Amino acid sequence: MKIGFIGLGNVGGKLAGSLLRNGYEVIVKDVDPAQIAPLIGQGALIGESGQSIAENSDVVITCLPSPTVSALVMEEENGVLAGMSDGKIWLEMSSTDADEVRRIGEMVSVKGGIPIDCPVSGGCHRAATGNIAIFAGGERDAFERVLPLLTVVGKNILHTGPLGTASIMKVATNYLAGVQLISTGEAFMVAKKAGVDLNVAYEAIRISSGNSFVHETEGQLILNGSYNINFTMDHEVKDLTLFDDLGKKHGVPLELSPLCVRIMRDGLKRFGPRVWSSMVVKRLEDDCGVDLRAEGFPEYLTDEEPEGEGFEVRVRNRA
Repeated sequence: MKIGFIGLGNVGGKLAGSLLRNGYEVIVKDVDPAQIAPLIGQGALIGESGQSIAENSDVVITCLPSPTVSALVMEEENGVLAGMSDGKIWLEMSSTDADEVRRIGEMVSVKGGIPIDCPVSGGCHRAATGNIAIFAGGERDAFERVLPLLTVVGKNILHTGPLGTASIMKVATNYLAGVQLISTGEAFMVAKKAGVDLNVAYEAIRISSGNSFVHETEGQLILNGSYNINFTMDHEVKDLTLFDDLGKKHGVPLELSPLCVRIMRDGLKRFGPRVWSSMVVKRLEDDCGVDLRAEGFPEYLTDEEPEGEGFEVRVRNRA
């Protein structure tokens, strides 16, 4: 199976690396030549255009920063759609809008191709080791066809239902992570201002009902002061806005979500679009005149779990 991979950023480059490490033939493309170079050293081939990549691949993966960029890569002259044909599979691994992935999916289907949205979740450190989680939305038989590939790229693989459902769950989980990031910073600040050592505060939260994936990962980088989660503020704002817009579209009277969007947008205004998203906590540090540093926490995250074959996560009560 030949794989085309377009978009080699903080996550995409690591996912493509997992494919190469496990023996797949991969054709890559990115606007930044610096992102391509390390993969060429691992055996990747360079694709000239989206069309040529699709024509020479069985599966085309896009992992791009926004729905707008994904649409451009798919629909432009000599884009991926121009090279789609019967039986080829498009895996959309970007964090995108469900309606948009369905819209482009229809065009893929007209060409005889098979669309699946496959966003990932779990952080760049787990993308690097092939231990990231993957949601997959699309026809069941198509999902089963690509499952062996997905178990190389990720660890926990969940078929979420029809096309677009994976993208819905991706923005929902990103929203929860954003809420937890903001609340983690507030919990640290209140603890410190009230006289609790932050090393103690970290462990107290970790062993309690207040624990979360975000606390155990981004919490450490906040306490180190690097904030280096490998995910930028502009992408955080984009993801939270996607969730907020989805809630509004379906008439949900969201209360926390609009507040979180405002907080993240203020972080973007203060610190810029390309700072790490966890720097939103620095708003509170600046406003309080207090930093949240503690000794013994890492500058960046590494995945300590050994790389292993992934597997499908079964949904309760589903036949």
